[in-house]
Amino acid sequence: MKVCVLVLGLSLLLTVCVARSPFQAVLQHSRIRGRQQGPNVCAMQQQKGTDKKYFTNCKQWYHRKICGKPTVITYECCPGYEKIPGEKGCPAALPLVNIYNTLGVVGASTTQMYSERAQLKDEIEGPGSFTFFAPSNVAWAALPTEILDALVSNVNIELLNALHYHMVNRRLTSNELRHGSSFTSMYQDFPVHIHHYSNGIVTVNCARLIKPDQHATNGIVHVVDRVITAVSNNVQTVLDIDDDLETLRTAMAAAGLTTVLESDGQYTLFAPTNEAFEKIPQETLNRILGDPVALKDLLNYHILKHMQCAESIVSGTPMETLQGTVLEVGCDGDEMTLNGKAIITKKDQLGTNGVVHYINELLIPDSAKVLLELAEGSSVDMATKLFVEAGLSPHLTGSEALTMLAPLDEAFKGRDTTMTPELTKLMTNHLLKEQLSSKSLYHGQELETMGGLKLRVFVYRNNLCIENACIAAHDKTGRYATMFTMDKVLTPPMGTVMDVLKADDRFSLLVGAIQTAGMTELLNQQGALTFFAPTNDAFNALPQQELNKLMRNSQELSGVLRNHLGEGLLVSGGVGSHTRVKPLQGKKLELGVHNYTVYVNRVPVADADLMATNGVVHAINSMIRPLPPKVDREQADGPAAPLRSAASFRADSKSFRNDDLFQKVVNSRSSRTMNQ
Repeated sequence: MKVCVLVLGLSLLLTVCVARSPFQAVLQHSRIRGRQQGPNVCAMQQQKGTDKKYFTNCKQWYHRKICGKPTVITYECCPGYEKIPGEKGCPAALPLVNIYNTLGVVGASTTQMYSERAQLKDEIEGPGSFTFFAPSNVAWAALPTEILDALVSNVNIELLNALHYHMVNRRLTSNELRHGSSFTSMYQDFPVHIHHYSNGIVTVNCARLIKPDQHATNGIVHVVDRVITAVSNNVQTVLDIDDDLETLRTAMAAAGLTTVLESDGQYTLFAPTNEAFEKIPQETLNRILGDPVALKDLLNYHILKHMQCAESIVSGTPMETLQGTVLEVGCDGDEMTLNGKAIITKKDQLGTNGVVHYINELLIPDSAKVLLELAEGSSVDMATKLFVEAGLSPHLTGSEALTMLAPLDEAFKGRDTTMTPELTKLMTNHLLKEQLSSKSLYHGQELETMGGLKLRVFVYRNNLCIENACIAAHDKTGRYATMFTMDKVLTPPMGTVMDVLKADDRFSLLVGAIQTAGMTELLNQQGALTFFAPTNDAFNALPQQELNKLMRNSQELSGVLRNHLGEGLLVSGGVGSHTRVKPLQGKKLELGVHNYTVYVNRVPVADADLMATNGVVHAINSMIRPLPPKVDREQADGPAAPLRSAASFRADSKSFRNDDLFQKVVNSRSSRTMNQ
């Protein structure tokens, strides 16, 4: 029986915890943070230099910031409690009095005064069960003078109606003020609109509850931070009656979106003013207004799928739009921000189905942009400049289905960016002939450039690469074209691995060794090889005796070279922690990255990603040797170790003497010694 009672008790406890509202969760955190100050003390966070206070959640507590501004911790009695002189904390429950008297002790004495003037005192002192959303003293002081004068000049009608709109004829705790709910006010049954956000903030008609749950004998008082007004128009009507939104109104009608903002729902519209439209280049604006698809995307990008009052925001949060992407909605002090910019000129214009915030800058989503506009809004300024200088602007501003491979600015460091025929050709090969998504790319796929070249796709565990360049950021998908941000300037393949080696003087000794070992055909045939190619310096670094022995034995030479050749094509961007490559001869090659340098069996790669049609060449200045067993399972970065005896390599090919090659290596070594 005891077990059953215990289980039932735990079940009820879990139910209470699960059912707890976001506000109650934050309030509980504030109580925990304040308990060292005594019983029933809540920790509050106050923005420095303001009167704004917030119950604190974990994130705010540790960041010590609200809307990007530093906060100070204050300690106050939790709702429903008060101090007793000489005792610690807030041990006493507030005595229950009627709503009129409660207004005087919770920071709403101005509301109390106006209630008496409007002859509301008898009603809120008498029997009943009311909820009063009472404006704070600061809220009344912030009301525009002309509005306040209009209210107090006609206290029996205007002021009384305004106060009745702040009342609901039933008791509602903060737990019952659920997100998206509406309650009938005591002014002509006009509804008040409630939003209860996940960060614990509760709003009524976008006014924040700053002292919730102040209980009274005949109801409950929630102190709010502004005077609220009745709402009768939907969001579309708000647009229709404001001349400052005329251009937006015309655009909404052209896109067929007026019915959206007339329908039931909870929307947030960031409404661009006429001024915002005027800031856009006329050519761009005309293009978008004349394109129904782009126009609809642009307008939907200004509409959130839910209602977001300004007072509910304490930090930047990504929020989904009707267009399908997100806006970073945040705040900076008292300013509401979009994508980090304080462009909101008027906040919290409430409608029956949402809220309107006015903005003085048009937000253009990627999906409404042409390729050049995508590039101009990204960190690829140098690539954009070179595309234009290469005469490719017609392709970047037209309606062709293209994909731009745009290298980051840092990829051009140390490169000559003077426009030449060769650079023009290179930039042309950074444009692909179809609009692609990186999510649809697959390993081994071939992509055709506008220059007529075929580029290969390589899919690795840690990267997605096109030839030597890997995708460094999320796709930017425009109206007709897509932009991939790449970490390197593209190196299109130019000939086979053997052709690459022959064209580079650093590999002259390696080319001779390949010919001696009978491996020329292997490096010319179709396939996918990764060659960690020893430079002349690597050969010259070998001990003389070891080098002599190696060069006189083509079988051993072949074994050494095959240990430098990996199966499959691996560019530097595909190297991650514990990357392994199987060589054509030997156990395995261990690769890693340290300080942006790729290492293979602890040998640093001096020059990576020399692309070939049948593989890739990585230049190394030391010969590779197998790793000792104790580091065989570790990432193979770090300094290179001496080469193991060439006799330890075995080869299958036939041995023969090549005196010319041997003499060439010896002469090279002698020349180097003399120069030293």
